[in-house]
Amino acid sequence: MPLDISYFCYHFIIPFQLKMQRITKEDTDIAESEVEEYQYRHYRNLRKGYVKVKLSDITFKCPFCSGKRKGDYIYKELIEHAKGVISHTNTLKQKAKHSALIKYLENYYEEKDSQPAERTKQHSSCDNDRELFVWPWMGIVANIAVQKKDGRYVGESGTKLKEYLINKGFNPLRVHPLWNYLGHSGFAIVEFNKCMSGFSNAMMFEKDFEATHHGKKDWYAKIKYPGKELYGWVARDDDYNSRGIFGDYLRKGTDLKSLFDVQTEEERITSTLLSNLTNEIEVKNQHCKEIKRKCNETSISLDNVMKEKDKMNRNFNEEIRRMQQEARDRIENIYHDHEKIKLRLESECRELELLGQELEEREAQNESERKRILDEKRKNERATMEQKKADANVLKLAEDQKRQKEQLHKRIIELEKKLDAKQALELEIERMRGAVQVMKHMKEYGDPDAQKKMEGIERDLKEKEEELDILEELNQMLIVKERKSNDELQEARKELINGLKDMSNRAFIGVKRMGELDSKPFQNASRRRYSSEEADCKAVEMCSLWEKYLTDPFWHPFKVITVEGSHKGVINEEDEKLKDLKNNYGDEVYQSVVTALKELHEYNPSGRYVIPELWNFKEGRKATSKEGVAFILKQWRLRKRKKN
Repeated sequence: MPLDISYFCYHFIIPFQLKMQRITKEDTDIAESEVEEYQYRHYRNLRKGYVKVKLSDITFKCPFCSGKRKGDYIYKELIEHAKGVISHTNTLKQKAKHSALIKYLENYYEEKDSQPAERTKQHSSCDNDRELFVWPWMGIVANIAVQKKDGRYVGESGTKLKEYLINKGFNPLRVHPLWNYLGHSGFAIVEFNKCMSGFSNAMMFEKDFEATHHGKKDWYAKIKYPGKELYGWVARDDDYNSRGIFGDYLRKGTDLKSLFDVQTEEERITSTLLSNLTNEIEVKNQHCKEIKRKCNETSISLDNVMKEKDKMNRNFNEEIRRMQQEARDRIENIYHDHEKIKLRLESECRELELLGQELEEREAQNESERKRILDEKRKNERATMEQKKADANVLKLAEDQKRQKEQLHKRIIELEKKLDAKQALELEIERMRGAVQVMKHMKEYGDPDAQKKMEGIERDLKEKEEELDILEELNQMLIVKERKSNDELQEARKELINGLKDMSNRAFIGVKRMGELDSKPFQNASRRRYSSEEADCKAVEMCSLWEKYLTDPFWHPFKVITVEGSHKGVINEEDEKLKDLKNNYGDEVYQSVVTALKELHEYNPSGRYVIPELWNFKEGRKATSKEGVAFILKQWRLRKRKKN
């Protein structure tokens, strides 16, 4: 007999799934808005037979408290148990489950006498097991509405009746309306699954009609006046053996079996299936073990082969590398020998070519070539003379500058000496004037020696005053000469600055533009703040803006402080513009602007514009004229040495 998979699913898989759902969801509660839906879901499972409640005709069990209480209930006890759970429990889930159980019991079962309980239980169980049903499970629907058309009775199709029964939860497989020579007979056969779930659906089908008093007994009681409602029941042996239209139909393809026979057959099939599955699983396990053992052996063998292969590959690679190295060494030696021979041949070829060229040149020389060489020689001589004159002029200028400076230095020393003599003479005159005043006071007292001394002092005083006048005139002459020499030095310094303007900043003596902004910090700051396309433009804009600020006479970011008794102007770090610059662009840009401000304040505070200055880049200070002249002489000597 073929295995009914649906029976196996309904009797083993679905109860197991429901049990697991109850276990996993037992500790979680629901909201009050979900109580009605939760109750309906459990009522539907009870009605479809997914959850077993009835044990026999008079005994029941609570499917929701099976783990909490052992034993069976009669109808009244189960109702009281469910009500007690509803009144005492605090979880909404338990209340919804037991409310669904009460509703199901009241709709599909009636209270029966349970005394004597044990005897009745055994008797009813035996009757149920031995009662004969039509198998596969069949239901009969009577009193289907028909009407007469064209001399024959017609009614609704079996599809509509099937949909009606499916909506009520009975899950029929097929519905066969019964026809005879007059047309639709008003009866239909409902076919259910062969498994126990089909039997449960068939019994629910019968109970549903009995609950509304439209069962088999009601049909036969009201057969003359049945009304418009449908009647239905499960087909049994009396229907099978009846002489009516549905009896003829049932005898064609069905059989009579008791529930005990069906259960016994299904248990046999299930045990056979389980035995077969167990044997097959055992065979599969043995096969898997064998395959696993073979895989392990193959894996070990493969590992050994791979190790051997790796070893062979390493040996092969080492041998290949050794052979390649030897080949490279041989090729390199051959290449070096070839290069030596090639170089020797090339040198010999060049020597031959040079000899040939010399011969050709000696043969090709003529008068015009000699004239051209002479002209070039004259031009070179003239250029050399001009260069010598220029070098002599530069040297003369430097020597004059040096000589004038030495003369100025001597004049300054002489002027300082004469100034010291003048100051000493002035002090002597003041002393003598004081002595004269003293003598005048002594003359008043009639001292003749004092009078003589006073006359001598007056003569010396007069001589000293004349000498002071001569020194004053000489001092004025020296001051005029000093100013003239200083002007000449300044002019020479300007010429030095103009001459060194175009020289590279790499020399340690050169020209620096005092007060000029360094653009490099602005470029670095712009690259950090803007994209590479905008950075250069932004750096130029920002540099131009701060050059404008530096030349603004109304912006004076300095403050005066006292250092060792003298007043000194320093940068005011609290200036708003400087603070914003430092915060927005960093210390590097800030130091560049501060340096330019200090240079302008020191070298051109009144004009506030950039001026050139002779600068010692090595020591970072203002260069002296002597250093500038020495640098020019050094450069001149280097150039002269290169030319020679």
